[in-house]
Amino acid sequence: MSKQAKTAITPTRAEDYPEWYQQVVKAADLAEISPVRGCMVIKPWGYAIWENIQRELDRRFKETGHKNAYFPLFIPMNFLQKEADHVDGFAKECAVVTHSRLEADSDGKLQPAGALEEPLIVRPTSETIIGELFSKWVQSYRDLPLLINQWANVVRWEMRTRIFLRTAEFLWQEGHTVHATNKQAMEETRLMLQVYADFAESFMAMPVISGEKTEAERFPGADATFAIEAMMQDRKALQAGTSHFLGQNFSKSSKITYLSADGKEEYAWTTSWGVSTRLVGGLIMAHSDDDGLVLPPRIAPSHLVIIPVTPKEESRQEVLDYCNALKKDLQLQAFLDGKIKVELDDRDLRGGEKAWEWIKKGIPLRVEVGPRDIVNDSVFVGRRDRAPKDKQSYKRDDFVSQIGVLLDEIQDNLLAKAKAYAKEHTREISSEKDFIEFFTPQNKNDPEIHGGFASMGFCCDSALEEKIAKQYKVTVRCIPNATANEVVPCAFTGQPGKRVIFAKSY
Repeated sequence: MSKQAKTAITPTRAEDYPEWYQQVVKAADLAEISPVRGCMVIKPWGYAIWENIQRELDRRFKETGHKNAYFPLFIPMNFLQKEADHVDGFAKECAVVTHSRLEADSDGKLQPAGALEEPLIVRPTSETIIGELFSKWVQSYRDLPLLINQWANVVRWEMRTRIFLRTAEFLWQEGHTVHATNKQAMEETRLMLQVYADFAESFMAMPVISGEKTEAERFPGADATFAIEAMMQDRKALQAGTSHFLGQNFSKSSKITYLSADGKEEYAWTTSWGVSTRLVGGLIMAHSDDDGLVLPPRIAPSHLVIIPVTPKEESRQEVLDYCNALKKDLQLQAFLDGKIKVELDDRDLRGGEKAWEWIKKGIPLRVEVGPRDIVNDSVFVGRRDRAPKDKQSYKRDDFVSQIGVLLDEIQDNLLAKAKAYAKEHTREISSEKDFIEFFTPQNKNDPEIHGGFASMGFCCDSALEEKIAKQYKVTVRCIPNATANEVVPCAFTGQPGKRVIFAKSY
């Protein structure tokens, strides 16, 4: 019997995917559970990933004409009650503030005091309060379009939480826009979905399917919801971003009207769209392996680490001097619209221990330099998209000049690998029998990784969709934009339907 290869992360993906995910987060030192139930602490390496996501998306938002603003964390309860579908959709997740201060009781224990006249809701999303402000800001057609984005935190009182994927408090951005016509608002909705899709593929190396949600999966209060869906390595779908065409629903509830060019008062058309720290969870599950986190270079906090190898004290300073000079030269090299980001790990630890720590953190390149390398004026390089022992020697100057090419290769390889995985586990389904077989594990007591994306015809009947979701824990992820006009027979009823993607999801 052959020995099973040792891995840095246990259990492996195949053995226990949910626990593997938690161990990757821990080993990479990305985040941890906080003392507050359901909330997380994002640690520096994890937060740096979010900052890179934020920086690139913010640049893209501003290129498309949006400006940043900030709105209150607290929302008066009556604001939510203005839009019935919206409040129904979020009511069970709302955190409610009812008092304004604490006072000590007779036993010296602090108790809530100063009951508020009206409870305040801790922001689950901001359509209602932003709509209130927009109704004041928009007066004339000359004020349109109004294109606003907010970077903020939100609270949704989740019962079952998982770091980055579903927490009671999380970080996100939410775009909110106002337009004069239905057509302009829909164009905005689709434009921002495309911004998300292009960012996911070009920066996160995470292929996505863009499409419209069915009525059952639509954002509360929206006329149409569009999303990007990505396949994770357990073959489940992750909704990685959404863009909502709100029609005139929120305009009517918030009285967002404008005076048109011909002097008529009209209700405006609005949109909202957002992504969150859930993207960090998607990044982990799309690329990481049984040795830890794997980061695409364009999103990594640092591009490479230099690890001095100093077996003898008398050569230590020479090695460190060489490494410091190498770091300076690398930091002068351009990558994307910035410079190469370099870590120099000169801690008093064994080289192997340091290397494995950086492997688990997912850094794209590891550069080892010892006395022999200095003699040859070379460096020893390991790539995170290859096996840990797969290393290559480069002449120092060649490595410095080629660093951007190497990073682009890693980025492209990770995207190609993720695309191949998604393609391999996407199947065309034409019957209910095949659907059931595709989404049923062979081992029902200890389910193995199974299923994937089922591309199939569906009549989009909400009652049937709910029944399928309850029975098989499978939902319609989207109606892909690429095949939105196809008419295909429903695999369940035989009636004419749309081509949809069914999957198990987060």
